[in-house]
Amino acid sequence: MTPLIHKNIPDSAGMNAFASDSALQDLAWLYIAESDQPRVMPELDRMGELVGSHLEDLALRADKNPPVLQIRARNGADLERVHKHPSYVELERYAFGEFGLAAMSHRSGVFGAEGRLPPMCKYALVYLFVQAEFGLCCPLSMTDSLTRTLVKFGSQELIDTYFEQLTSQDMDELFQGAMFMTEQVAGSDVGAIETTARMVDGEWRLYGDKWFCSNPDAALGMVLARPEGGAAGTGGLSLFLVPRTLPDGTKNKYRILRLKEKMGTKSMASGEIAIEGATAYLVGDPGQGFKQMTDMINMSRLANGVRSAGLMRRAVSEALFIAKHRTAFGARLIDLPLMRRQLMKMLVTAEQGRSMVFHTAKVLQAADSGDAEMARVLRILTPLIKFRTCRDARKVAGDGMEVRGGCGYIEEWSDARVLRDSHLGSIWEGTSNIVALDVARAVRRAGALEALRAYVGQLLAEAGDRGGETAEIAALFARATELLNTVAHDRALESEVRAAATAVYNATSAAIMLWEDAQLAGRSGYCGDRKTLAQAVAAHKLRARDPLDMTAAEGQSDEEIAALLDRALVADESAVDRVAAQ
Repeated sequence: MTPLIHKNIPDSAGMNAFASDSALQDLAWLYIAESDQPRVMPELDRMGELVGSHLEDLALRADKNPPVLQIRARNGADLERVHKHPSYVELERYAFGEFGLAAMSHRSGVFGAEGRLPPMCKYALVYLFVQAEFGLCCPLSMTDSLTRTLVKFGSQELIDTYFEQLTSQDMDELFQGAMFMTEQVAGSDVGAIETTARMVDGEWRLYGDKWFCSNPDAALGMVLARPEGGAAGTGGLSLFLVPRTLPDGTKNKYRILRLKEKMGTKSMASGEIAIEGATAYLVGDPGQGFKQMTDMINMSRLANGVRSAGLMRRAVSEALFIAKHRTAFGARLIDLPLMRRQLMKMLVTAEQGRSMVFHTAKVLQAADSGDAEMARVLRILTPLIKFRTCRDARKVAGDGMEVRGGCGYIEEWSDARVLRDSHLGSIWEGTSNIVALDVARAVRRAGALEALRAYVGQLLAEAGDRGGETAEIAALFARATELLNTVAHDRALESEVRAAATAVYNATSAAIMLWEDAQLAGRSGYCGDRKTLAQAVAAHKLRARDPLDMTAAEGQSDEEIAALLDRALVADESAVDRVAAQ
């Protein structure tokens, strides 16, 4: 069907973000177990419908009405309450309550499941949810990862005390989680943390100042602190669980000093906290705090990658919608060759991110089931995603705003909000330099590169020949990993670690997309686009090319690009007509 062209600015409001995304339907079919599909697929469709309508409206209002900190009551009594806009509270109800996004990885019952749902179910839903609302995804992932860390390392007494509330879908009972780590003197340099833990009358008490605390009024926070007399550096840190309210109902001894005025994630509160003798409970073994919190950080990093991939999809979907429904110079934008090239670059990068995070969810499931080799693969995939997917989101979001033109710069639309939010991904849980260096650390210390080489070799073997593409991508992957191995073991080459990590990310994503293509080959309606995308990654991000020699240009023809872009967004023309008629 030829899309209808309307004279007004194209508006995608009302479009189902799942139903319009055939690639997501294919990948959900591939990565979600057949036994889980009957209960999860309808929820993906429901989430997609909400994202295109109600959740988008709520998110726009919440963004324009950030939370406010009230220090005192009108009678002068200490209050210290964070007032959230009703739109944000309703978003919380959908995420934590209706969809159980913080609970489904930890207990049964979500969507009627008899057991815990696999990671991919959660990440597919979050991938959709973030296309409407990004800010809330931070409290969501921190609650999820705090619960994981508590169950993995905490005492049975702590688990019994807090597990039910952390995983509740009843908003009156729910305990949200947070992670308080950053200090003025200790941002990326965690070993410089000055917060002190003292044993007072048989209880741990914390003293210090935490400089950037998202979700500061959460019921529970994971906090890194150094017990008095502890060793310097990360080896002297211990992990503590700090409740906002003590069991006797009194407020714990830490204060929210102020809320941050941020560039993005305006809907969600971030603040500064003064810890003044707060009661805290030791989690795990003393001196192992950084290692234990690393698990929480890595889960947050993966969740961050999922969010960045979702933001890229939102930007691509909007750009494709506009290009299909707006004319210039007598033609649809999508029929103009230069616009096609721009859209193709956006699409390839967004699909790389999607394949990387979805496949890493599969690896996470295996690692959590006790597969030590997959744990090593996970160790390198997580920082690769945090480094590259989160950086790519900034570029794709900016290009998406440009496709809409001047209206993209207007805050009535979501382009500006998506762009603002996208910049946080490469700062949270480690800036790009820090995370790239962590990729190198995983190579040196964890045997992660050898595990990745073996795993990608297995994926390519399962992919088969794929028309000769497998051999080329295998060769490119081998070169990329050799570069990373060299850089990781030679401190004189540290300045090249970002380029090496990017090469491995690109090569790994191409291999994963080839594997996906092979797995999807028997699915009714699948058109082979994962292979085409893998070819594009190889052509434009891995092969050597003289930028001044246009005769050497490689890749897809304009006709092939047009066909790929046409399939990348399945338009709901009835939604277009409804909006145009309003």
